[in-house]
Amino acid sequence: MPTAMRMFAAVVPPVEAIEHLDEFLEPRRSAAPFRWASSEQLHVTLAFLARVEERRLDDLAERLARAAARRTAFETAITGGGAFPNVGRARVLWAGLDLDEAARAQLDRLATGCRAAAARAGIEVDGQRFRPHLTVARVGHSTELTSWVRLLDGYAGPRWSVDRVTLVASYLGEGPRGRPRYEEVGEFELGG
Repeated sequence: MPTAMRMFAAVVPPVEAIEHLDEFLEPRRSAAPFRWASSEQLHVTLAFLARVEERRLDDLAERLARAAARRTAFETAITGGGAFPNVGRARVLWAGLDLDEAARAQLDRLATGCRAAAARAGIEVDGQRFRPHLTVARVGHSTELTSWVRLLDGYAGPRWSVDRVTLVASYLGEGPRGRPRYEEVGEFELGG
């Protein structure tokens, strides 16, 4: 294991939800030369941790477990979509989550708790504003993606329960076709 790892804390949808989205996207993937995310890469990043020293891992895990235990499980579904930074000059195509006000508040607090847990463990956290999404494709250069966002706007997957946070190590370039390889390091159940 290297002395510092690239990691993230995430909500990972269940296999059934990922398979449903994958079945929706599969016949459409050949229509665009995007770098499509594989099904094992689909997740909602709560906290991105570019450099986690091995000596901080146990403390991070304990703090993430406490942060998760403070939150209550809630229902959601993968639905809709969008593009970053915007539809007209997109570099990322994403699917969204169906969140009522209470679920959105729980997810926001969960992300804040995960980021705080990492910071308290002495790990630098990416400070970008939390915007829950699952990256489904990356685009090589800024591209207009209105038709793709409209397509995703018509998608609604099965409902599932967000009941845990997963800590994942990301090894750049070690996956198929030079993509990152993800390794689950720990799972932390939500309380209540």
